[in-house]
Amino acid sequence: MFAPGFIGVENQLWIWLLAMIRPGAAFVAAPIFSGRAVPVQLRLILSLAVGVAAMNSVVFEMPTGGIASFAGISLVISEVLAGLAMGFALQIGYAAAFVAGETIANAMGLGFASMIDPQSGQSTQVVGQFLSIIATFLLLAMDGHLLLINYVVQSYQAMPPGGAALSNDAIYGLVMFGGALLGAGVTVALPVGFALILIQLVMGMLARSAPSLNIFSVGIPVALIVGLILLAIASPIMGQGIAEALRQGLDQAEIIAGGR
Repeated sequence: MFAPGFIGVENQLWIWLLAMIRPGAAFVAAPIFSGRAVPVQLRLILSLAVGVAAMNSVVFEMPTGGIASFAGISLVISEVLAGLAMGFALQIGYAAAFVAGETIANAMGLGFASMIDPQSGQSTQVVGQFLSIIATFLLLAMDGHLLLINYVVQSYQAMPPGGAALSNDAIYGLVMFGGALLGAGVTVALPVGFALILIQLVMGMLARSAPSLNIFSVGIPVALIVGLILLAIASPIMGQGIAEALRQGLDQAEIIAGGR
């Protein structure tokens, strides 16, 4: 891809810039890569390295009118959409941990307790933060970050720049997969959430049988203690549910990369 001497240097720089768009868009939307702790400079360097390696495997020609032409703008939009779709597919699977954390925290009475999430920089509930850390470790353990890079490189074969764009079926599949996020989060939270609901039912019956009992002074500590114990017991099972959600996100990213 290197031109001899200074011939075509400008064209080469534009090719490198276009090569960074799809991996960069995927890294902006994907977990871990999009974290605030990851420097922007590192994401740019990684996007350039992945994009240049992927562009070497396909035949690409710059649009006749350059990037400022209609064909060039369409090319950039197509590259951005392809990268965002792959990264967002993995992000949906990762977000199942946050949905489960919100469900459990509300059942435990910890809806008011929040921490700063290092991934997004936003305030999130403590249980969701705990499960997001588990999701991060699981994603790294299953080489999810490397698989995402692999899918981005493979996508250049099915959707070369300037060639086939992201299909309507791929977009529809991503939307339908996003609809399964709530179900995945509830499935992860089910072991602890169902037990906490039973605790609430028991406390409700105690309140009816003993009206003089202060349900708030007794129920909240019981729900907290039982919830913490159940979290410690059910963490391996919940980890399996989070890992399955992450696998589904990676599978959806692979489908998008294949142009299906």
